[in-house]
Amino acid sequence: MKLTKQIIFALIFGAIVGLFMNLYADNMFPYVNKFVFTPLGTIFLNLIKMLVVPLVFFSIVLGTAGLGDPKKLGRIGLKTISFFLITTSIAISLGIGLAYVLKPGKVGEFDLANAEFSAKQAPSMIDTLLNMIPTNPVQSFVEGNMLQIIVFSIFIGLALSYLGKKANIVYRFVEQGNEIMMFLVNMVMKFAPLGTFGLIAKAIGEQGFDAIQAMGVYMIVIIIALFLHLFVTYGTSIFLFTKQNPFNVFKTLFPAMGVAFSTSSSSATLPVSMNIAQKKLNVPKSISSFVQPLGATINMDGTAIMQGVATIFIAQVVGSDLSMGQLLAVVLTAVLASIGTASVPSAGLIMLAMVLQTVNLPVEGIALIIGIDRLLDMTRTAVNVTGDAVCALIVSETERAREEKRAEKIYNEELYEQKSVSL
Repeated sequence: MKLTKQIIFALIFGAIVGLFMNLYADNMFPYVNKFVFTPLGTIFLNLIKMLVVPLVFFSIVLGTAGLGDPKKLGRIGLKTISFFLITTSIAISLGIGLAYVLKPGKVGEFDLANAEFSAKQAPSMIDTLLNMIPTNPVQSFVEGNMLQIIVFSIFIGLALSYLGKKANIVYRFVEQGNEIMMFLVNMVMKFAPLGTFGLIAKAIGEQGFDAIQAMGVYMIVIIIALFLHLFVTYGTSIFLFTKQNPFNVFKTLFPAMGVAFSTSSSSATLPVSMNIAQKKLNVPKSISSFVQPLGATINMDGTAIMQGVATIFIAQVVGSDLSMGQLLAVVLTAVLASIGTASVPSAGLIMLAMVLQTVNLPVEGIALIIGIDRLLDMTRTAVNVTGDAVCALIVSETERAREEKRAEKIYNEELYEQKSVSL
């Protein structure tokens, strides 16, 4: 709770300082940013990123080995991917619906004549699936290719599970490596308030009030959709599947949300969110270690909301009325692209370019929203990270309920056999 309060204070204070400097001390901002904001933010980001790759490797190997049974791994994988795909579909539908109601593209003057944006080619679903298998695991670690690292780690974990005592020394090494990473996470998090302050002050100071004012309605639509998705979609899921109070869960996850908000990176937040899920939400390491790294790579609910709103916004700006078939194509393309562009830098904008091309809208329209995308990226990353942790919690509770039913069935069968023998 002490850390949570410090992060909240850092977020608010950083936003106030950044906005003040943008409005009243814009001449001083470059110097303060260079010598104060940027160093604080960069040091914190680098400390977190330093831990991501080894933590993902150790945690997934340990989690997979702990699950043991390949059937259980497959069941958990199916639950995880199903949750991500369903919530992503809900997210983009919610964004589209709100954009039609509030009409952000009809408010203000937007000129596409001088807008320029070059769309990068995104990998196809087939290419993504083929590239998941690393030909050189060392290169995957060097490049930080998370999908390849996850797949390689799962294979190592399965091997440890099958070999048992023969690989006991390696298993102990992985277990101790995971403990070391978690210890380092706790150390780094002591620097979180300062890092958060630097990152927020820099982001607000650079974006400025003018950009926010020009795209105000567009920002409001996305923020409303993000909050609705957070509290309605995730909140309802928590209540239905875990019987826990959603607000207590969100309160517990707030430090991870704060780090996600300030860093705009699900991967960078991974060490913090896993630590909270395992220690505060009592999610087993085996499940948390599998679900959350996978979610940080392919789960993009917040990004899906942005794509839904941005697509309708650009359609309204150019005066294009999308048919129901085109809207369904938008939903389908965005959901599939969330996996297809998983390991690509700036995945959100690439996905949006794919969606716009699908319904014949000008890709140049992205230039209208890119100016304030950094601020919105912070908010949607916090939603993405929350979704990963909620999924881990739900999978954990459903597996726990399944094991309890299984144990009860075995107990009843043994009791029945004992009664039969006595008779």
